[in-house]
Amino acid sequence: MELGMFEHISHEADVILVNEHGLHVRPAALLAARARSFQAEVALLANGIRADCKSVLEILSCGCLAGTRITLSATGADSKEVVNCLAELIRRL
Repeated sequence: MELGMFEHISHEADVILVNEHGLHVRPAALLAARARSFQAEVALLANGIRADCKSVLEILSCGCLAGTRITLSATGADSKEVVNCLAELIRRL
């Protein structure tokens, strides 16, 4: 199977941010580092802003506070794994 065949595989998950301090620098850095360990392109949508999950600055630009609904979406060979991993990480922040 060619790797290019996985380009259109996509997954999505919604999660509520429970961290009382929101998605500040430390958890955003942790989220971005974890996202970079996967090959899939992964994005975060919150407050009407879409951010590349592999970029701390883009994550911070979403202004996620406690109670924010976050949609994670990924495209690529390991899209399911990265969405599940990041959703669980956000739940534990």
